[in-house]
Amino acid sequence: MAVDILADALNTIKLYDRTGKAECTVKFSKLLKEVLKQLENAGYIEGYEYIEDYKGGKLKVKLKGKIKELKPIKPRQPVKRYEWFRIEAQYLPAVGYGKLIVTTPEGVMTNEEARKRGIGGRLIAYVF
Repeated sequence: MAVDILADALNTIKLYDRTGKAECTVKFSKLLKEVLKQLENAGYIEGYEYIEDYKGGKLKVKLKGKIKELKPIKPRQPVKRYEWFRIEAQYLPAVGYGKLIVTTPEGVMTNEEARKRGIGGRLIAYVF
């Protein structure tokens, strides 16, 4: 039984991507679906597809082989709208390399979108 579906799914995706697999299957959650949408928009995965198994569902994720690191951020710390540069320096290896995935009052988005809109939120994960 999974305690944190998002953390388990991100770890599975990272491990399958590192070993060169073409796809993997993870448990479904609404937050995970939004995170996968951001990963697809950023170009780290090819796509995902919902599979109904009458036990809560699963997501089949198609991988590209571009992920070097994909980790959840626990505890999910809040970020104010003027703190983005400090937080990016803390989690990402270089300026403009990688993405932070954050949940905001306007939905799940990357750090770049949140900075452009001038809003803060809570950190969910980072990828590069």
